[in-house]
Amino acid sequence: MGNLYLAYDYPVLGAFWTVMWIFLWVLWLMVLFRVIVDIFRDHALNGWAKAGWLIFVIFLPFLGVLVYVVARGKDMGKREAEQARHQQQAIDAYIREAAGGGGASHADELAKLADLKTKGAISEEEFERAKAKILH
Repeated sequence: MGNLYLAYDYPVLGAFWTVMWIFLWVLWLMVLFRVIVDIFRDHALNGWAKAGWLIFVIFLPFLGVLVYVVARGKDMGKREAEQARHQQQAIDAYIREAAGGGGASHADELAKLADLKTKGAISEEEFERAKAKILH
């Protein structure tokens, strides 16, 4: 029947090292893809520089990632923070737009204009121009 290995035949230290190697492999993939994303995210690099870094990172991955992190690692965090800030601003703008803008509605603005007109603060012509601007 051949060799049948059961769970208790696998030593604990062997299981530890297997888990450690899997962890390091996943960590390596995360670093590699983060560097590749940073290459494309960097607007300071032109197309040829991006292509050069990408080829270097793909064909010599360990050396390429190490050199990239040493040469351009300080700015990676800045670009990541800037990207996060832009995403947060986009999300905030979308929420404000979906919630109605956070400002006064058209009806509220028209009510304020009508109040100003009845008090005599604005003329009929100014009221009509402001009303047209609100409605368009």
